[in-house]
Amino acid sequence: MHRGTAVAASLLPVDKTLGILVMALLLTAIIVSARYHLGPRTGPPRWRQIALAGLRAAVQLSAVSLVISYVVTSVWALALFLLVMFATAVRTAGRRLTSNHSWWLTAVPIAAGTGPVVAALLLTGLVPLMGIALIPVTGILLGGALTATVLAGRRSLDELAERRGEVEAALALGFVSREARMRVARPAASDAQLPGLDQTRTVGLVTLPGAFVGMLLGGATPIMAGAVQLFVLIALMAVQTVAVSLTVELVARGRLCRPPE
Repeated sequence: MHRGTAVAASLLPVDKTLGILVMALLLTAIIVSARYHLGPRTGPPRWRQIALAGLRAAVQLSAVSLVISYVVTSVWALALFLLVMFATAVRTAGRRLTSNHSWWLTAVPIAAGTGPVVAALLLTGLVPLMGIALIPVTGILLGGALTATVLAGRRSLDELAERRGEVEAALALGFVSREARMRVARPAASDAQLPGLDQTRTVGLVTLPGAFVGMLLGGATPIMAGAVQLFVLIALMAVQTVAVSLTVELVARGRLCRPPE
C-alpha cells in the first residue's frame, strides 16, 4: 500500500463507524439549528437547508469520486468537468444574491479572480494539465471566489437597501450614481475579505488547512506541505480580493442588483 494511503487509512478509516459519526454530526447541526430557530426571516428554515446540503454533499462526492477516475485520463473530459465546476459556482453565487436576470454576472468576479491564477500555474508548469492536480487546485480557488462574491454581494446589496437615504443625499450633493453607491457599498463589501485574512493570519497556530494535511498524507515533507499551503493561502487572498472588488463594482454600477420590492 502507498505510504500516503496507509497513513490516511489509519487516521480516518472509511468504514461503518465513519458513516455513523457523519450522520450523528449532521443530525446535531440539524437539531441545534431547529432548536434555536436559526435562519433568515423568510424562506426555508436553516435546519432544512443543512439537511439538504448534507444529502447533496454525499451524493455529489460519490458521483465526483467515480467521475474523476475517468476525467484524469482525458483532456476534453477535464475541460468539461472544470466548466461544470465554474457554472455551478456562478449559479450558486447568483441565486444567493438575486432572483432577477442579473445573477449570471457573478461569472465576472469568479472568472476574473480564478482564471488568471489557474492560467499562471499552467503556463509556469507548477501544475500539470492533469485532472488529479488541476481539479483540486481549481476547486479551492473557485470556492474562495464563490465565497467572496456571495459575501461581498450580499453585504453591499443589504447596505444599499438599508442606507438608501445616504445614497440619495450623495446624489443631491452632485455625486454620480456609481460614486454615491460605492461610498455605501465598498466598506460593507470589504468584510468579505475577513475570513481569508483570518485564515492566513492564524494558519499553523489555530488551523492546519486541507492542502497542508493532504500533502502530508500524500507523503510530502512538512516543508513541502508548508510551501504549498502558503501558496494556496496567498493565491486565495489574491482571488478573493479581485472577486470582492469586481462584485462591489458591479453592484455600484447597478448591473448586479435585486428586483425592486
